[in-house]
Amino acid sequence: MQQVVVTEMTFNPWQTLQEYEQQLQQHHPKIGAVSTFVGTMRDNNEGDAVQTLFLEHYPQMTERYLRKISDQAMQQWQIMDTLIVHRVGEMHPNDTIVLVAAWAAHRGAAFDACRYLIEELKHRAPFWKRETLPTGERWVEHNTPA
Repeated sequence: MQQVVVTEMTFNPWQTLQEYEQQLQQHHPKIGAVSTFVGTMRDNNEGDAVQTLFLEHYPQMTERYLRKISDQAMQQWQIMDTLIVHRVGEMHPNDTIVLVAAWAAHRGAAFDACRYLIEELKHRAPFWKRETLPTGERWVEHNTPA
């Protein structure tokens, strides 16, 4: 099923995960593990207060890249499926930005694939971040290390 969603809409990662997994179990009854990562917006970065975050992207380019890393994870590990949901547009502190999940028969493959997906996404996916601070706006030049 492998699903990639890039959306401006807020979402509940736990509800999204539950709904997706219910569909997935119909196709893969031998799932024994799911590893997930949920990223939320912080109210600070590099020692400064952050009021809002605006994520820009090129839709086709971004979605194509996220599908590519999902396909690579499926080839590299013995996993049954992946899910990537990523917000774009304006976000506020505590908003969910990203949900990544990988399903497998065993935890090792699920953990490894999930970590690969989020690290690739954070370091290479074509997103551009603009933060609003009390003193004005700035572009984020690099992501925080793992």
